Amino acid sequence: MECADPGGTAVGQVIRDLLLDHRREMTLPCEALLFMASRAQLVAEVIRPAIESGRCVICDRFLLANVVYQGHAGGLDPAELWRIGTLATGGLEPDLTLVLDLPLEKAQARRGTRTDRMEGRERAYQQRVRDGFLTEARAHSERIRVIDANAEIEELQARIRREVGFVLEKHRRP
Repeated sequence: MECADPGGTAVGQVIRDLLLDHRREMTLPCEALLFMASRAQLVAEVIRPAIESGRCVICDRFLLANVVYQGHAGGLDPAELWRIGTLATGGLEPDLTLVLDLPLEKAQARRGTRTDRMEGRERAYQQRVRDGFLTEARAHSERIRVIDANAEIEELQARIRREVGFVLEKHRRP
């Protein structure tokens, strides 16, 4: 099975750069809709063609990130963001989403001091992000798995490989 690299599209990358720029302020609905627009472009130009050609696609973030960052942490309605996201992605959902969970203090220490517009938000927002990921994982446990990122690297890698392996096995061609 070949995996596609879903790197940014030209339009999607311009939107992403705008969204992550520290110097730009925007309303939360604007932010959410721009993320959805970027996601729609990525699905149309990269993800769906890769899937249709029989390849697997690995993304570092997908619709769940919007639901958590703009919904749970930002205050928009998560259910409404799921609905808008379904429109943006044409109903495409990942077979598996891995949430690497780490207490806030450890996550910030690993990230370091350099942050983008999202990562630079206050601690309370960051805690709502973590809580939102855990809430969504409980609500969608059939496809969202939480992995304790406190584990040793070898153990963490093994767990990730095991979870991904289950999904790849289900899709293996005879």
